[in-house]
Parts: sequence; C-alpha cells; structure tokens
Amino acid sequence: MPRKPVAAPAIVPGYINSKPRIQARLSRLEGQVRGINRMVEEERYCIDILTQVNAVKAALDKVAIALLDDHVQHCVTDAVRAGDGDAKVSELSAAIGRFLSG
Repeated sequence: MPRKPVAAPAIVPGYINSKPRIQARLSRLEGQVRGINRMVEEERYCIDILTQVNAVKAALDKVAIALLDDHVQHCVTDAVRAGDGDAKVSELSAAIGRFLSG
C-alpha cells in the first residue's frame, strides 16, 4: 500500500498576533477609499480629495510598517535563531527597498 505524503508544517505568519489590528486598519482604509470615491462622484473640491488621498497613503504606510515590524520581530528573529538568518535578512532588505521606492 502506498504511503500518504506527509504534509509540510504550516508556516505561521509573523503578524498572526497583530492580525485583528491589521484587519481593523485595512477595514478603515476600505471605508476611506469608498469615501474618496464618493467625493469624486459628488464632484468635491480637488484639494479636499487630495487631502483624503494623502490620509489613505499615510494609513497604508502604517499598515506596511506594522507588517515589517512583525516580520522582523518574528520571522527574521526565528530564522536567525535557526541559523538561517542571512536569507531572511536579504529578504527583509529587499522588502524595505520596495517599500521605500513605492
């Protein structure tokens, strides 16, 4: 009888403890974006719309920073302890580069 393949252990994301907080922020962002869409639909003043766009960008940056922080605190730290830190540090460096160039 053939053996069943053994499933690889599940990878737990570093943000798992922050998940409710991150989801709440993203839900607020969804509402803000819908509000901006309404403002455009209502033909509101450009500067008012731009102010709201800037607020959404700042809030999205905060989500990204929270994810990066959780990644460092959990994923990178765990990899360093397991002796695989170089790969995670390179991955983190690339992620920070993408974040800053975006």
